[in-house]
Amino acid sequence: MVQQLAFILITGAAFAYAATQFLKIRQNILLGNDKLITGDSAQRWQNVLLVAFGQKKMFKRWIPAVFHFFIYAAFLLTQVELIEIIIDGVFGKHRFFAPYLGGFYTFVLNFVEILSLLAFVATIIFLARRNLIRLPRFHKPEMKGWPKMDGNLILLFEIILLTGIFSMNGADVLLQKLDPGHYHDTGTLAVSSWLGPALFGGLEQSSLVIVERFGWWLHLSMVLIFLNYLPKSKHLHIFLAFPNTYFANLTPKGQMENMPEIMNEVKSMMDPEAAFAEAPMDEELPTFGANDVISLDWKNLLDAYSCTECGRCTSVCPANITGKKLSPRKIVMDIRDRAEEVGNKIRSGNPEFIREDLRGADVKLNKSNFDDGKSLFDYISREEIHACTTCNACVEACPVLINPLDPILKLRRYEILTESAGPSDWLPMFNAIENTGAVWQMPVDRDQWAQDAMKES
Repeated sequence: MVQQLAFILITGAAFAYAATQFLKIRQNILLGNDKLITGDSAQRWQNVLLVAFGQKKMFKRWIPAVFHFFIYAAFLLTQVELIEIIIDGVFGKHRFFAPYLGGFYTFVLNFVEILSLLAFVATIIFLARRNLIRLPRFHKPEMKGWPKMDGNLILLFEIILLTGIFSMNGADVLLQKLDPGHYHDTGTLAVSSWLGPALFGGLEQSSLVIVERFGWWLHLSMVLIFLNYLPKSKHLHIFLAFPNTYFANLTPKGQMENMPEIMNEVKSMMDPEAAFAEAPMDEELPTFGANDVISLDWKNLLDAYSCTECGRCTSVCPANITGKKLSPRKIVMDIRDRAEEVGNKIRSGNPEFIREDLRGADVKLNKSNFDDGKSLFDYISREEIHACTTCNACVEACPVLINPLDPILKLRRYEILTESAGPSDWLPMFNAIENTGAVWQMPVDRDQWAQDAMKES
């Protein structure tokens, strides 16, 4: 009874705290502007099945993909055993499903154990890749400090979790022979049937009970720790990869998003009456592009929180390869960090962050009046966004369909169209487009050849 009560209190508190953290992430994502999602829903579900569930894009580099699949599949399948642990914990049972499923129960446990063993091997290999082999994409400047520790911590958590599983099953196999009335026969298990006797064969029954309970609580504790760790980790993609692939852009990768503000300006230029119509005096000038997370759209922020920090985008970026400062992974990580900062400040309710001209006794802080004097340009330098060649290599490489190029373009549009700024070596291009309609400066109009052809005909 004491164990049941402890289980309910600990599990309930862990799930409640996790819920508050996930709610904050949802609030942070919704800091972005509305975005209309269009396109074939069948194609979207296909993306979820093939890319998120099937890990399709991971297999472009098949060696790490195979080991990643071991960990991923083990994570999914061990949730079956977790469901039983939760039922056992609430009702004070032991292996609740065993009497009802019979041979199928043995099959499921064997499947879980084989995948867990493969996941253990994969985890050791991934730790070696990060810390011994030192794969270059894991040691870029943006991966120093917490990102590096995060990548290692989650692998260590995986080892502890697997230790709990095999301790629990290994001791249970021995207890089935000593106390069959309480410990239901699970059949022969692929790993625990030999690992249990090898590790715990010389222990007395009372010690085996302690080992089995230790493994049971260790498994549960690591799951609850992992659940509450996810909102602070890049491994949040375990959950968010599915909605992110569903809401991914279905248009061709080279197609740039139209800006309604520019389109309306052009229409007004083409309409004489609209061109000379006076705009209301209190109407704010349109803002082009984005300079902060609040002026990005919510899909950009969902992208940021779905990032796996695998670095595949940066490893194929031609700008980064040639030594320029741009790293698409850093751009996405910076957006996530800024969203965290803005979200925390808005939730604080501190009137200091209300835009100065909107402050008042009855005014509450929200995203529409937020201003802390900072922007994404405090995280992302102009040099980084100028280095992008818009080649879409990063978009193609991402295993969960993140689009790092979209926020880069929005930042550049804000700089050029709203701030009237930009690199000095871009000015000749802008002047040429304005004067001749062509990127390159030419002594004649761009359509001069057509005019000459008309004259000759």
